[in-house]
Amino acid sequence: QVHVVESGGDSVQAGGSLRLSCVASAYRRCNYDMNWYRQAPGGDREFVAGIDTISRTKYADSVKGRFTTSQNYPKNTLYLQMNSLKPEDTAMYSCNVVCQGASFWGQGTQVNVSS
Repeated sequence: QVHVVESGGDSVQAGGSLRLSCVASAYRRCNYDMNWYRQAPGGDREFVAGIDTISRTKYADSVKGRFTTSQNYPKNTLYLQMNSLKPEDTAMYSCNVVCQGASFWGQGTQVNVSS
């Protein structure tokens, strides 16, 4: 079992910045694959950014150049630095953690961007 907690969501104006955090905790050491997803009201959940088990980063085209994801050591916390935010970035941002083939989700953190 992996416990996942996101934080950092807030309401900002367009052009602003936010930093989200995702902390994963497990009873035993795990080499996590960690990803951010988001879901806007009435929309489908979509991939935003992530880091795999060998520290390769990946981004959705819609956030490339604006968002940066990073990980701490010992790789149990995933960050999402979001710059130049747009109203279309408004969504519930959720963290997905994969540990030994099992997938775990947090409750999410809300980001609201006003024009």
